[in-house]
Amino acid sequence: MVIIMSPHATDEEIESVIDRVKSDGYQSHRSAGQSRTIIGVIGTSIELDPRNYELMDAVTEVVRVSEPFKLASRTFKPESTVVEVSGVSFGGKTIPVIAGPCAVESREQITKIAELVAEAGAKGLRGGAYKPRTSPYSFQGLGEQGLQLLREAADKFDLIAVTEVLEPGRIGLVSQYADILQLGARNMHNFTFLRELGEQRKPVLLKRGISATIEEWLQAAEYILAGGNSNIILCERGIRTFETYTRNTMDISAIPVVQKLSHLPIIADPSHGTGRRHKVLPMARASIAAGADGLMVEVHTDPENARSDGAQSLLPEQFQVLMEKTRQIAVVLDRSI
Repeated sequence: MVIIMSPHATDEEIESVIDRVKSDGYQSHRSAGQSRTIIGVIGTSIELDPRNYELMDAVTEVVRVSEPFKLASRTFKPESTVVEVSGVSFGGKTIPVIAGPCAVESREQITKIAELVAEAGAKGLRGGAYKPRTSPYSFQGLGEQGLQLLREAADKFDLIAVTEVLEPGRIGLVSQYADILQLGARNMHNFTFLRELGEQRKPVLLKRGISATIEEWLQAAEYILAGGNSNIILCERGIRTFETYTRNTMDISAIPVVQKLSHLPIIADPSHGTGRRHKVLPMARASIAAGADGLMVEVHTDPENARSDGAQSLLPEQFQVLMEKTRQIAVVLDRSI
């Protein structure tokens, strides 16, 4: 449940409620909104009597949260969360674009791509240093060397660096180089991993699981929020269905659904969402029109010879067109890219 405090509640009154929650054996999470403070009560609170809190000083209302995701819900935090990453905002008026290759292959490759996407207006550089591949014989990434090259290229062109972390033991290493830790679709249900990320304060890009429902996705975010890390950016990247003409089925409807249910920002990845280069631009346009708070796109200077996911990677000139077209849609929505 959530405890809604009066707009005039003092710090002492708020702390008194938090202490009461703790003494009752539950966790509390405080959210300071624009006009009032909301305290989320975490635990099996079905046995709690709301009247015990309603009688406390400066408590306006006590509301039971019906959704299984408490901290991620708009009941807990009605205002949209804006995640700030080195001057780049996710969830506000601007719509940042993160672009780059699926995998970091060499210094020359990542530096050239960083230069081209920065010139086109991207705010972030993506690139995998550790690659989760279906086949054990496929390219697995350059490891720490790839992280170093990604950071070097991002710094050179004033971009934030986004890369995937594959296991809890590598969080510390990847955090040294990345501005945003990406949790891939395969790990969305790795609850131990989610708890570890909850103990961090580094922003997390949480991709939707390959076959995850929206509720399961938000519950995964709940694990991170419950650990104290509120810097979460959701990413719709398509789900596995019976369709064979695309790599995944891009669920554009998830964007407005999530925005109604949750205060967390949500971006779209049309590259993984379709797996086909010629489908990336139309799905990027549709994502912005649906209200996405950002885009994540794969770009490669030589996609035919890319060591990973070349079929879905845009050529630099195609990415330039994507930026131009999506800017036009953003203006209609009173936003900017």
